[in-house]
Amino acid sequence: MTSNNQRAALQNQIWKIANDVRGAVDGWDFKQFVLGTLFYRFISENFTNYIEGDDDEVNYPELPDSVITPEIKDDAVKTRGYFIYPSQLFVNVARNANTNPNLNTDLKAIFTAIESSANGYPSEEAIKGLFADFDTTSTRLGNTVENKNSRLAAVLKGVEGLQFGNFEDNQIDLFGDAYEFLISNYAANAGKSGGEFFTPQTVSKLIAQLALHKQKTVNKIYDPAAGSGSLLLQAKKHFDSHIIEEGFFGQEINHTTYNLARMNMFLHNINYDKFHIALGNTLLHPQLRDEKPFDAIVSNPPYSVNWIGDDDPTLINDDRFAPAGVLAPKSKADFAFVLHALSYLSGKGRAALVCFPGIFYRGGAEQKIRKYLVDSNYVETVISLAPNLFYGTTIAVNILVLSKHKTDSKTQFIDASGEGFFKKETNNNVLTAAHIERIMDLFDSKATVEHIASNIDNSKIAENDYNLSVSSYVAAKDNREVIDIAELNKEIAATVLKINALRADIDNIIKEIEA
Repeated sequence: MTSNNQRAALQNQIWKIANDVRGAVDGWDFKQFVLGTLFYRFISENFTNYIEGDDDEVNYPELPDSVITPEIKDDAVKTRGYFIYPSQLFVNVARNANTNPNLNTDLKAIFTAIESSANGYPSEEAIKGLFADFDTTSTRLGNTVENKNSRLAAVLKGVEGLQFGNFEDNQIDLFGDAYEFLISNYAANAGKSGGEFFTPQTVSKLIAQLALHKQKTVNKIYDPAAGSGSLLLQAKKHFDSHIIEEGFFGQEINHTTYNLARMNMFLHNINYDKFHIALGNTLLHPQLRDEKPFDAIVSNPPYSVNWIGDDDPTLINDDRFAPAGVLAPKSKADFAFVLHALSYLSGKGRAALVCFPGIFYRGGAEQKIRKYLVDSNYVETVISLAPNLFYGTTIAVNILVLSKHKTDSKTQFIDASGEGFFKKETNNNVLTAAHIERIMDLFDSKATVEHIASNIDNSKIAENDYNLSVSSYVAAKDNREVIDIAELNKEIAATVLKINALRADIDNIIKEIEA
């Protein structure tokens, strides 16, 4: 099955599930049940494959729980990070979902047991609370047990109906595509909160390629505002996983999204010992200081959010912010995320960050931070993208590429916002593989292309008040019609002669009538 066919099948099946539970579960809440069920099916099948070990004589789902010894369970948890008994597997629960009067409580007990299986093991932090947002007893599913069970059964049977074979053999990012489809259809209900932590897969792909460009190996990759983990996972999809030596790291402030990010790691066969997603406020309580530096950093931090800023005078002494000599404004934390990323970046690495355009030209503290970045020669490239690429906003965002190993004192500017850099679709613009390749070719070559790309000496940027707006250095193409004034005057003169001749003819006709 081709990727387009798989994606269409996935979307049709999700829409069918939505119709089955419509009217009971709000669209944005509904996504938790679909994504949670996809995850439950995946880890069940993944665990089954691990236990069976390609032995055709072993059929794990059909085994009685009683045959599982403590040694088997202990070894499995040490290897896979969790344990699932045969009776707890998705395939067995889904089979009887329509007739199980205790479905909601059985699911709750199963999810608790899966999480608890990791207690006391190194994987405990990676597994704990993974199903916290899949509340099978929630009134959002209905006010009676019967209502809850019927809707849970509809979701289970719907996900059971996805016929893609092994998850790892799919041509698409099953979880990411499901998430993107749910967001695009329920954006109105989700509001800003729906799109603020999701980066479309095509933009994620571009950011990952920028951060990992020409790096044969990286020690590890980091996202300080990890969201659902899509940016980190694009790095895995684009490159052979062995070049990311120590794994995937991130921090996320939203508890629901933090759980999605951890689920996403497992869904992409990243074992618990190869990722570390932390929960908490990255700017005020960074959890991964001991893990830095990172050879690759990717992020789409929230735009212009409030933070404590200089209301906390101790922050100016923080080693992330102190070098700039000033803190990002309290109402606009964008540059706080930029400085955080820069602090965590290794000497050989790159950071590629999605940024709100305003930070590149506003004055005050943001100008002082730009001065620090330019004078220190950390800004490699600023790329302006087309508008309407993200769900929930039509803003034409920028990508800021930071590097600590530049060999010249120039900054590259790329205008990728115009025609030829996006494809128009029904609700959003999208980047295609060809658009990404074109941007990457410009980034790699550092070529000057009229109306598209330029390389500016940092001294010139300093003279321009450290303005880093792409439009300040890449002149937009003038698409207005060129008018030849001399030729136009000739045409006007000829027209006037014709008008005068017509007037004379009309006057003569009137005189004849009056005579």
